[in-house]
Amino acid sequence: MISRRGFIKGGGLALFGISIGGIPGFLAEAVAGVQAPGLFKRRKIMVCIFQRGAMDGLMALTPFNDQHLKAARPGLFMTPAKGSGKSLIDLDGTFGLHPSMSVFEPLFREKRMAMVHGIGSPNTTRSHFDAQDYMESGTPFKKGTSSGWLNRAIGLLGHEHATPFQGVSLTSSLPRAMYGEKAALAISNLQDFKIQMRGKPAEVNTTAKSFEDLYDRSTGLLKTTGKDSFDAMKVLQKADVRNYKPANNAVYPASALGNSLKQIAQLIKLDVGLEVAFAESGGWDTHFNQGKDTGIFARNVGDLSESIAAFWADLGTYQDDVTVMTMTEFGRTVHQNGTGGTDHGRASCNFILGNSVNGGKVHGSVAPLAKENLEDGRDLAVTTDFRSVFSEVADRHLGINNDKVLFPDWKGSHIGVMKA
Repeated sequence: MISRRGFIKGGGLALFGISIGGIPGFLAEAVAGVQAPGLFKRRKIMVCIFQRGAMDGLMALTPFNDQHLKAARPGLFMTPAKGSGKSLIDLDGTFGLHPSMSVFEPLFREKRMAMVHGIGSPNTTRSHFDAQDYMESGTPFKKGTSSGWLNRAIGLLGHEHATPFQGVSLTSSLPRAMYGEKAALAISNLQDFKIQMRGKPAEVNTTAKSFEDLYDRSTGLLKTTGKDSFDAMKVLQKADVRNYKPANNAVYPASALGNSLKQIAQLIKLDVGLEVAFAESGGWDTHFNQGKDTGIFARNVGDLSESIAAFWADLGTYQDDVTVMTMTEFGRTVHQNGTGGTDHGRASCNFILGNSVNGGKVHGSVAPLAKENLEDGRDLAVTTDFRSVFSEVADRHLGINNDKVLFPDWKGSHIGVMKA
């Protein structure tokens, strides 16, 4: 069942990822007959990863000198001191990285990775659904915004309609961040990528018998994007995505996120015109049995960091073109609860990786976690609006520089996570 389709607006083609079915015969022949594309000009690419469920930023990136945090988390608190179990990785004498994220340490030391702590939304909701919606729309106080901030980013790139692969989400359905007027695709698996006309395949075969017929019948946008669509389809058909071999001995985790990032790497290397990519990671709602150096949280951050590190290594010479940024809807409570977990909180942290990143630093501000400094007396305060970071990454890396459109109603400033 197809739950979402990324339509080329105004045209007659829908491109999507499905696990069954096939390409109508005349389309397969048409695609095979299209001249091999000269490939699209290499462009800058922003890859966004949404950690759904609200990651505990205080466990991923711990202010380990804070005695208030130590007292609030007797069963969860870790330090860099060597002892029983794994210890935190001391990054700067103040913040320690969770031991399961050790693959991030060399990227941080090389100043390719930056981290932001105290990041979150100005909207105080603790509803997963609402907080995700606000973060993906980029309008934290407007529920009815029809577009997502990544779709608006695509529209601000200045060369729309160049390729149907400009914005791609490696998910089963189009995420809220990519809703909008600009073409965007949701592809769950490149191996099963299909192209067909709107309507039933049987009807397509009776209404168009050749590529020329299909093209002649089309109007509007398809006249300008039709050939690019077929060219890109041909690239995917010729690529042996099933037997793809990552470069530089990169090993992706056998997980949903690892598979998504591996496929994004393939799209980047195929030069099909990708500029904005989206993937997601679930399971971050750790209300009980969160674990410390082992357990669900450790597995999640291990998968996240190892997937990103493998992706980065796999990119090879494409690293200069790519910036990766994580996001999560909110953080967790400072105090652990009675079931060894943490509840819905406010601020969290995020990770930004790229050669243009002002790396080797933990940006943002985290005050001592005494009760008087906590939001509502219980949560890490939001000291950095997520739009400050998201807009800076998009502006500096993609060259957008139109924050009024990208994030309407936001009047903040950047915080220096990207190189000037």
